[in-house]
Amino acid sequence: MDISIIIPTYNEAETIAETLSNICNANGAGNNIEVIVSDAGDDNTLRIAGNFPVRTCRSPKGRSIQMNRGAQIATGQILYFLHADTVPPPGFTDSIVNAVEQGKSAGCFQLCFDDPHWLMQTYGWFTRLPLMVCRGGDQSLFITRDLFNRIGGFNEKMRIMEDIEIIERINRHTVFTILDDAVITSARKYAVNGRIRLQVIFGTIHLLYALGFDLDLLTNFYSRNIS
Repeated sequence: MDISIIIPTYNEAETIAETLSNICNANGAGNNIEVIVSDAGDDNTLRIAGNFPVRTCRSPKGRSIQMNRGAQIATGQILYFLHADTVPPPGFTDSIVNAVEQGKSAGCFQLCFDDPHWLMQTYGWFTRLPLMVCRGGDQSLFITRDLFNRIGGFNEKMRIMEDIEIIERINRHTVFTILDDAVITSARKYAVNGRIRLQVIFGTIHLLYALGFDLDLLTNFYSRNIS
């Protein structure tokens, strides 16, 4: 099966080369992939991406919008959404294809942070649990094109929590699968905002979202408290 890997970027000039190199090295044998960088920034991300065999597109800022724009030009039967600072596991395309061939239409990997601190590794351990509070965009997302189209893609009104909202809609159609392997993602945001403080903020946002609070309130809360 063909896989389209869609990476939303915003001023990721420092990370995009390593990300694209890792994708090429981690791809499974015999899988046809295309990589699409959907950029909303104003730095050299697209110029650097041009050194790799990837497709690029420009988009208004916002992960939901950027991922939808990437999906619009994608040609693969499977869409795989990956953050620019996240590295998929070796043979990740084999894992995704095998899951889809077994009838699993959508899912994610578990998560491991690039920070060896025991607390960060503990946070990562919890991502193996089938609980919505343990989900996040850093875990990446695979979904068949058919299912993505049926549910209407990402909700472009969501400025945050877009990953949780789409999983909720996926769950109305099929079982969301958590694969055995783990992606490795950057802990840079925790380094800036504090390992415990940031996790408390994320937990608060999850709670407010679950309670149905206004999305503008959640977005403002995020902007005021996270650097």
